[in-house]
Amino acid sequence: MGDNDELDFVEEDYYATLNLPRNATQEEISKAYRYLSRIFHPDKHGNGENKEKAELMFNRTKKAYEVLSDSHQRAIYDSLGVKGLETEGWEIVHRTKTPNEIREEYERLAREREERRLQQKTNPRGNIAVHINATDFFSRYDDELYDTGFLPAIEVSGMSMSQSIEAPLSRTEIATLSGSLHLQNGVGSGNFLLSGKRLINKGWFEIDCGAGNGPVLGAKGSRNLTNRVFFTGGTTFHIRPNAIIPGLTGTIAIQLDKHTVGYLTYNAGLQNSMSTVVEKNTEKYHCNLTATLGIPHCFIAAGYTRKLLEQGLKLRIALKGGTFGFLSECGAEKKISKYSSVSATVCVGVPSGVTLRIKIVRSTQTFLFPIHLSDEIIPAAVFYATVTPLLTYCVLKKMLFDPLNETAKQKHIEKVKETNRTRMAEKRREAESAIALMGALYERIRMEELKCQGLVIISAMYGKFRDIENVSVEETDNMGFVQHNPFLIDVRIPLQCLVKDSRLTLYASSKSELPGFYDPCFGEEKQLKIDYEFRNNTFSSVFDDLDSVHLPVVSNVS
Repeated sequence: MGDNDELDFVEEDYYATLNLPRNATQEEISKAYRYLSRIFHPDKHGNGENKEKAELMFNRTKKAYEVLSDSHQRAIYDSLGVKGLETEGWEIVHRTKTPNEIREEYERLAREREERRLQQKTNPRGNIAVHINATDFFSRYDDELYDTGFLPAIEVSGMSMSQSIEAPLSRTEIATLSGSLHLQNGVGSGNFLLSGKRLINKGWFEIDCGAGNGPVLGAKGSRNLTNRVFFTGGTTFHIRPNAIIPGLTGTIAIQLDKHTVGYLTYNAGLQNSMSTVVEKNTEKYHCNLTATLGIPHCFIAAGYTRKLLEQGLKLRIALKGGTFGFLSECGAEKKISKYSSVSATVCVGVPSGVTLRIKIVRSTQTFLFPIHLSDEIIPAAVFYATVTPLLTYCVLKKMLFDPLNETAKQKHIEKVKETNRTRMAEKRREAESAIALMGALYERIRMEELKCQGLVIISAMYGKFRDIENVSVEETDNMGFVQHNPFLIDVRIPLQCLVKDSRLTLYASSKSELPGFYDPCFGEEKQLKIDYEFRNNTFSSVFDDLDSVHLPVVSNVS
């Protein structure tokens, strides 16, 4: 995607190191550790170069076991990864990194701290709304006075802008300065507000002062009454030349169940109303029902949003009806990057007509473009309001978003490669060391499997394939790379060493963390191609990097 704020450092996958599922039991963890320890224990490899390689692999295996066998460390690792284990307070403690890696990470963290410090100091938020009148597209004036020629007239009928910044004064006190400007049909207005918030036990308290259409003074606060009930209320005083207009608002919220909250709100002052809201929010959907009694309008509204998280998509429908008329909404929101999204909503109502609302969210900035297409419900306006955003998004995605995201992705991959250059070289050395130590075990397991006509790995290639059908072990060089394709490595030996009782099981994680493996093409999609023999028959299977592997395939066992 366009925003690449993933971790810049490749972390260890301790589960893959021991070839275990993430829900492995303590018994399975101990069994896997004992098996790998027998392979890599330094005492089994003399005093030469092999002993140094064994110490490297044994320490890696031991570290994985120490973390996963300790329930507290394992819980931290499962939630936060290796960085969570190395964190003390807000600082990162480095234990096993080289001086170059320490310096690189220190510089990176220093930059990130400065960026976070600036962001936390101000926490800027902004909204811009541009109201566009495009009714001339579908209902042109016949009067010569309003003749605009061949092209229909498009007018900016109004604009609104708001911005706020925060300044933390202490751990419990925050000052906020916000302002807004509004322009509608040539008439403008604006206001600003200075607020001071203090966090107190079970809640907060805030004092506001500002100016717009006269000075404004106010105070509000919130407090948890119980674990399931909280109250928010406030009062304001609008000071006009001949009067002081008080305002009062209060909301009681009740947690009805894990996903459902009910709100009861009362407003008195410039507008008087009482409303009840029931809202349910889960991982898959969000729905709400609102009933409002007020002056000048009373209404009932309902909305439903379906969340398609894997596609980064939200689909929403809403209905609203009352003394003002009727309004229906149908729209979609698409996440185009980690912090950016775009949405389009078609609003059809009486007497409002047809409006297309385009919203673009970029981090804390929101851009809204309500485009008024017709004063009446015209089928052509509804059709174009529905189809045009979809076609526009498809064209922009193909011609703009995808190329930009691919470019950003490649830049991020190169950045991570550079940041992890030392670490990736170390991973390759570890893999070569592991394979060098597996020679005797490989021959023993292979001979045992041949005798019982069990599972014998003929060839196994891991990485990025150009032609996945025509790669064999004979094409590899003495470094384990496939000739003419440096993005593939030979992993026949480590896979055969993982065969137990004529079965090979690899769990759903990146294979690059398995003993004897490393990542030959960081950032690229990888596959694992295995040619094997079972019961004197030859088979071939291909797996994506994150797929689980179970050999022989069930259909071959008959």
